[in-house]
Amino acid sequence: MHNSYLAVLFAFASAMTIAWGTVVRHRIAQDAPGDSREAFVAALRQPMWWAGTSTALIAYGLQAVAFGFGTVLIVQPILVLKLMLTFPLEAHYARRRVGFGEMFWSSVLTAAVAILVIMGKPAAGLTHPPLNRWIPALIIGIAGFLLLDYIAKRGPQKYKALLLGVITGGIFGYVAVLSKAVVDIFLHYGPLGLVLNWEPYMLVFSATVGTVMQQFSFNAGNLKQSLPAMTIGEPIVAFTLGYLILGEKFQIEGIQYLWMGAALIAMFAAAIALSIKGAETTAEEDAEATGSDSEASPAQSTDA
Repeated sequence: MHNSYLAVLFAFASAMTIAWGTVVRHRIAQDAPGDSREAFVAALRQPMWWAGTSTALIAYGLQAVAFGFGTVLIVQPILVLKLMLTFPLEAHYARRRVGFGEMFWSSVLTAAVAILVIMGKPAAGLTHPPLNRWIPALIIGIAGFLLLDYIAKRGPQKYKALLLGVITGGIFGYVAVLSKAVVDIFLHYGPLGLVLNWEPYMLVFSATVGTVMQQFSFNAGNLKQSLPAMTIGEPIVAFTLGYLILGEKFQIEGIQYLWMGAALIAMFAAAIALSIKGAETTAEEDAEATGSDSEASPAQSTDA
């Protein structure tokens, strides 16, 4: 059943849930030592990391429900609003006020998403695309991710966070489109369809790999590089696959193309600005925490 209003509602609920889970895992990653495997293992030992990850899984469930009512081209822009929702949560945990820049770019992002969803009126595509439409996209995606991962490990350290962010965003772009495909399979073929088709298994695998890569990208250190790449990579890949594989499209004509183009540019610009702002805020909090620890150490020594 296609219902854009319900799709928007569940997508927004998913965005809120993702925002909370992201804030929790960010704060745990800040305390993790370096960017090694030991850092990831240390995160696994934190109960709050599991809480954040579990919340992310709930968010994926809400996203799947949203896909049951709407297209990738409706749900994905709404999910980008998680950036706007992250700042109030981060500010609450850090006990600070949301800045003017954050409010401005959040407003730009909201307006851009509204134009994409309302004016674009995305039309549904294929309910079960044939395998020959998936194979080229999967081959290109896997090869590209492996190449970027190789470069991230072997190349200059300063680009590692950026490359891991690109990989993470790209993987979750595939997860979004696979989620839509799996939901459609369930709605049309029932539980047996989930067992007999390959898409559900690929979805579970992709989501697992994406979650692990996301934590590695956080632990790589430079959130100012990884967050924008992660945030922009997901909708770009999801939009592209939604067009090429699912056959979804915006129902626009004439001057509406200009409005839609401007909205897309504004959405990406706002997402990048908010991601960079979030990374800068995190860096400032880390510096303050380090300063507090340095001040506390002499005091403890004196007491001893």
